[in-house]
Amino acid sequence: MPNTQTPRRVEAASLRSQRWFAPDDLRSFGHRSRLRQMGYSAEEAEGRPVIAILNSWSDLSQCHTHFPERVQEVKRGVWQAGGFPVEIPVLALSEMFMKPTAMLYRNLLALEVEEVLQCHPVDGAVLMGGCDKTVPGLLMGAITANLPTIFMPAGPMLAGRWRDQRLGSGTDVWKFWAQRQAGCLDSCVWRQLEEGIARSPGTCMTMGTASTLAAITETLGMMLPGAATIPAVHSAHSRMAAACGRRIVDMVWEDLRPAQILTAAAFDNAIVTDMALAGSTNAIIHLLALAGRAGVPLSLDRFDALSRTTPVIGNLRPAGEFLMEDFHDAGGVPALLSRLSPLLDTSCLTVTGRTLGENIAGAEVIDDRVILPIDRPLSQAGGTFVLRGNIAPNGCVIKPTAAEPRLLKHTGRAIVFDSYADLKARIDDPALGCTPDDVLVLRNAGPLGAPGMPEWGMLPIPKPLLEQGVRDMVRISDARMSGTSYGTCVLHVAPEAAVGGPLAFVKTGDRIALDVEARTLDLLVDDDELSRRRAAWQPPAPKFTRGYGRLFLEESTQADLGCDFRFLERGAPPTEPDIF
Repeated sequence: MPNTQTPRRVEAASLRSQRWFAPDDLRSFGHRSRLRQMGYSAEEAEGRPVIAILNSWSDLSQCHTHFPERVQEVKRGVWQAGGFPVEIPVLALSEMFMKPTAMLYRNLLALEVEEVLQCHPVDGAVLMGGCDKTVPGLLMGAITANLPTIFMPAGPMLAGRWRDQRLGSGTDVWKFWAQRQAGCLDSCVWRQLEEGIARSPGTCMTMGTASTLAAITETLGMMLPGAATIPAVHSAHSRMAAACGRRIVDMVWEDLRPAQILTAAAFDNAIVTDMALAGSTNAIIHLLALAGRAGVPLSLDRFDALSRTTPVIGNLRPAGEFLMEDFHDAGGVPALLSRLSPLLDTSCLTVTGRTLGENIAGAEVIDDRVILPIDRPLSQAGGTFVLRGNIAPNGCVIKPTAAEPRLLKHTGRAIVFDSYADLKARIDDPALGCTPDDVLVLRNAGPLGAPGMPEWGMLPIPKPLLEQGVRDMVRISDARMSGTSYGTCVLHVAPEAAVGGPLAFVKTGDRIALDVEARTLDLLVDDDELSRRRAAWQPPAPKFTRGYGRLFLEESTQADLGCDFRFLERGAPPTEPDIF
């Protein structure tokens, strides 16, 4: 149905920024005079919507190296539409360079965004991000601030290349590393791969976490239609950046805010998109956190329910064949959504001021090999399943499309690693005595145990097994794994071992039963024995005793609740700052 509602028009005198600039008093004199100090005239700065451009760029943010140019294009669009753009740098979350994981700092970015938007004289915001944890961090803070907001994605990098092969970042790294560990690749070839796998600015060009979250953000309605898949270096990306600048000015005049867009139906749409793309398992944690900020009830059970009814039609690595350039050329997210429309609520409002249905009207799938027909899916059920059992009473997740089918129902002997350091020290030792039927278990790698829940969940196959040709095993952890990873990896076990979850009580030699179709994961040890182990368990010493790390340990929720800070979850709206 067309959106026939006339957008509300805010009067210039009602702009939030006018509380700083309009009054005829000493304080506002100071505000206006400092604008003059920066070289802005009254005609440029006053009576216009002030647009904050939150730029998550740094020299160590590998996905965002093109942002210095893009921010100027966003500004151009804001000026064109009659707004006043102000760039405000915010924390850059580098997925590659931040240790132990960028996930540890997602909530810090969210907190910064909320405060930056609250304390400054701004009427609306453009969020510039793309690298994995940047997207949810920016959105979480903006949802809480609830000013008119639009997201400008970084876009995927170009496809990699080695000899005659197209390379997908992450996914092909794991594949070729296994080959090297098995003795099939020399150091010269490895160096060539290193030089060819990431050839431009932008995020991973596989359907990893960054691409999954971009597609989800577009589906949620917080991004311009078609923006999620535009490669970072395409000229269309520059035009999209300027379009974001123009549109946010209109959103301020229309008073269109995240609270009007991010409804329960919008989150259902996002989950359907995630499942249809066999998206990153990380998306579940971030969507739970976003829903918590939006005040929308959401649980792991909802993900599993929608997974059961959503076919995988995105034929994209690591679950499928193609890369993000191919997805974009095939029609991108609008084309995907047009095929999924029977499963979607297309009446949801978006940043365009129109409904999702209006945004995708006329969208066409250009290549059926990339966006598969509904009746010929990659898989009949969605890309991620939620499992429960006595190891994970609060749930855990697996991406069955990335696993070897023979392992989806499996019982094997546990080989347990108490930490990532323990794993690295022993995994390739022949004395480990590991067989292909064993189940590798990593614990103390969750939100509090690691801390920050790093992407350690794709446990490496022991080198002796790689040399025998083994490429997949059942692996279980309370960690996450990269969205570009693959394999029979059970992740996000909740509650985690570090807080006394049952994973803490597994011993090497125990039998573990996995049944993905039945959605179960169980430790085959009787309850009395588990009770004895629980009574003898001692919690590990905290990794931080001060600073932000201590705050994280004290306030972060578990994976099944989104790992947000308890004090930042949905509550009373933020209080506007006093201006004296």
